[in-house]
Amino acid sequence: MTNSPLGFFEHYLSVWVALSIIAGVGLGHFMPSVFQTISQLQYANVNFIVAVLIWVMIYPMMVNVDFSTISEVRRKPKGLLITFFINWFVKPFSMAALGVLFLQHVFAPFIPAADAKQYIAGLILLGTAPCTAMVFVWSRLVNGNANYTLVQVSVNDLVMIFAYAPIAALLLGISDITVPWETLLLSVVLYVIIPIVAGYITRKRLFSKSETRLTSFLEHLKPYSVLGLLTTVVLLFGFQAETLLQKPLVICMIAVPILLQSVLMFALTYVWMCRACIPHNIAAPAALIGGSNFFELAVAVAISLFGLNSGAALATVVGVLVEVPAMLWLVSIANKTKHRFAKA
Repeated sequence: MTNSPLGFFEHYLSVWVALSIIAGVGLGHFMPSVFQTISQLQYANVNFIVAVLIWVMIYPMMVNVDFSTISEVRRKPKGLLITFFINWFVKPFSMAALGVLFLQHVFAPFIPAADAKQYIAGLILLGTAPCTAMVFVWSRLVNGNANYTLVQVSVNDLVMIFAYAPIAALLLGISDITVPWETLLLSVVLYVIIPIVAGYITRKRLFSKSETRLTSFLEHLKPYSVLGLLTTVVLLFGFQAETLLQKPLVICMIAVPILLQSVLMFALTYVWMCRACIPHNIAAPAALIGGSNFFELAVAVAISLFGLNSGAALATVVGVLVEVPAMLWLVSIANKTKHRFAKA
């Protein structure tokens, strides 16, 4: 990762994340009241503190977006079409299949049948929601095309409004699934619209003065992006510290299909784009979108359908815990295999 956009920090990011996980679990266990207070600062199951931290992470990515070149995506739509196909015609069904395989068969001796069905429901809700906010972070770590990443996320958000409920209902076998629109719309506003507007205004003002000012500003923001990511990890693991300590075996079993899903979807998208001669700065973020999930939406739907203490809600939370370490590993793979792709 010699050409890393984050230099020293990216080389050791997995170490910082590991330390943040340990710190989060430790603080959550010994200072639960602090995390309980923070967890209550939310609306429609979107925590505002986490939202601000994610905003800090993705704001630099939005400043990188050159809106004058977004029209190029329309002239080269192949990567976008591959991402769309993987996210909506493969990913939800593969997650359901992996959930059934592991939780109702491989791990059947260790999980009661009723609990297994609940966990599978949570996995389905997770697999049907492609990632939005965190993709900007992963894209930055692989030096992805900021314009293309923005378009990919925007398309997913638009499709999700129409397709999430029908696909989830089909796989869950119910017809009256309720999508918490407040969560979906609020997440889009917080994680996409506000950073887009702020990034556009910042880029326009700085670039009007000089390109050097813009470059210098982006360099200045890099440490804050890493700090936002690490603080987010501490909070997420702090929120779930007691669950992690009380049900480690169950969490590990639920994590297996989630991890496999991330790897398989990343690999399928990544290899397909490589064969299609799509540049790495488009292929890598697209593959990372396939490997990650919109966990805020999945958690909110699981709680609304099955209850806060349900197995479905637990499964979606495990998705939150698995995603950051798994995606950092996939980011490192993407950076190490960059030479296999066509030039941008």
